[in-house]
Amino acid sequence: MTRIIAFANQKGGVGKTTTAVNLAAALAQAPRKVLLVDIDPQGNATMGSGVDKRELENSVTEVLLGECTPRAAIVAAAEGYDLLPGNGDLTAVEIQLMDVSGREGKLKAALATLDKNYDYILIDCPPSLSLLTLNALAAADGVIVPMQCEYYALEGLSALIDTIEALKQKLNPRLEIFGVVRTMFDVRNNLANAVSAELTQHFGDLVFRSIIPRNVRLAEAPSHGRSIVGYDKSSRGGIAYLGLAGEIIRREKQHQETK
Repeated sequence: MTRIIAFANQKGGVGKTTTAVNLAAALAQAPRKVLLVDIDPQGNATMGSGVDKRELENSVTEVLLGECTPRAAIVAAAEGYDLLPGNGDLTAVEIQLMDVSGREGKLKAALATLDKNYDYILIDCPPSLSLLTLNALAAADGVIVPMQCEYYALEGLSALIDTIEALKQKLNPRLEIFGVVRTMFDVRNNLANAVSAELTQHFGDLVFRSIIPRNVRLAEAPSHGRSIVGYDKSSRGGIAYLGLAGEIIRREKQHQETK
């Protein structure tokens, strides 16, 4: 059964795209069949997968507008997963779909034609609660929230959880928080350690044990169009993301066993 996971956080710069790309590569090594969907107009997940967002023949934009099938837009990333790429053309989608009936379900309908082909479909969302993000959350089974351990992050997480609960009632009854990932973590930072402890105390098992550290190799990888798994999987960042992929697979196995 395919698991569709959206990576969402209304706050930007928290490692959302980094987590989506690196998990796609790490899960592909497991090996699992993975599709990464880039629904962020910035197109960073596309570039980070080694695909030039400026030279796309088809993208998730055409898929959402019904101009092509998902299969026609999917490209193979070099690191073993498939990519449904995105770019700046996505900014026009919200305007063109503004008066279209069922606009929040366009991505869900498109992915429904593919889900038997993949173990995981990962969706990288924009850092806002836009129509694009709503499409991702309507299609997803669960949400992974990457967050930095900073003071304001806790307030932002609480607001995001409230939003997801509201969407669960109105848009997608099966939507759940799959987990919270602590990113860009510096163990020498007392505030980060304090926020991390508070996060674990408040949210318990929702917080993944795997912690993504601040790591130079992790920051370098996107500029080479690589994930950290392909760039330097023995680095601290590489080990962390491979560990996180293993944790996700174990959680999924437990989820299936308790159903």
